[in-house]
Amino acid sequence: MHATVPSALPVGRGLLYVTLAATAWGTAGAAAALLYRGSGLGPVALTFWRTFGGLLLLLAVRALRRRSGPAGASTAPAPHEPLRRRLTRVVVTGVALAVFQAAYFAAVEATGLAVGTVVTMGAGPVLIAVGARLTMGERLGLGGVLAVVGALAGLTILVLGGEGGTTVRPAGVGWALLSAAGCAAMTLATRRLGRAGSGDPFASTVGAFAVAALCLLPFAAAEGLWPQAHELGRSLLLLGYIAAVPTALAYGLYFAGLAAVRAATASVLSLIEPVSAAVLAVAFLGERLTTATAAGTGVLLTAVAALAVAEARGAMAAARSGRPAAG
Repeated sequence: MHATVPSALPVGRGLLYVTLAATAWGTAGAAAALLYRGSGLGPVALTFWRTFGGLLLLLAVRALRRRSGPAGASTAPAPHEPLRRRLTRVVVTGVALAVFQAAYFAAVEATGLAVGTVVTMGAGPVLIAVGARLTMGERLGLGGVLAVVGALAGLTILVLGGEGGTTVRPAGVGWALLSAAGCAAMTLATRRLGRAGSGDPFASTVGAFAVAALCLLPFAAAEGLWPQAHELGRSLLLLGYIAAVPTALAYGLYFAGLAAVRAATASVLSLIEPVSAAVLAVAFLGERLTTATAAGTGVLLTAVAALAVAEARGAMAAARSGRPAAG
């Protein structure tokens, strides 16, 4: 187990940031469903505009922060991070972000929303937990393992319970596993930065988005980059929302929260995403709330709450003993 430099961000706030990020991510699916109806954009083009728009917003926020001067600047500058290490991390995170998003949409297209979501979000926490154990010595403990199992069970009930006749296609499962691997790589690379106690999470997010946008651009151009002129205003409004809330804001919160929250815990908290998506689908897209959906949501939220409580208690115990949280 590695000794680490404690994060400046309290664990409680880190848990809140990751939870808010996952909730915001759940709104992207509803916005994308509305966008597909009239924009003519495909999944890769939508992913590019989401990433590129989020990058522009993050750059604007960064410029405003710099213009605010000393009054708006952080009183504790980010610790120095060697250039080679920073570039490596930003490139790895950016490529992983592009793979995570684009491969997920490919999985949904190939094998359907239910199976693609279950495989991606079910495999993600497992890959992250194993990777965190191998690369950083993080341990969930018995309570954490039970919470992960409960969360995966709830997710399976939530996504599969209300649909019949789902078809599993090997190609779609392969895309979903690739998406889960991208999510795991992104999470672990960002978490290692937080454990090392160096670097600026905001600058890291900007760099990752720039790399992801560059990776996606040629594929988006081949698919069809521009939205149709019909209902262009509506399409631009939806694209703006997707870029701002479930992208720039959500990923900024997620990357910042990872500095204080264990990678495996963050991966389970992120399973709140399909819950918020299901709520929006029922409220605004006319989908029905089945018994299975309600049961899966309850199981999932219970597991997420249990893991969050365990994380907070572990941080409090570590603070009282004067040692870093167990990792």
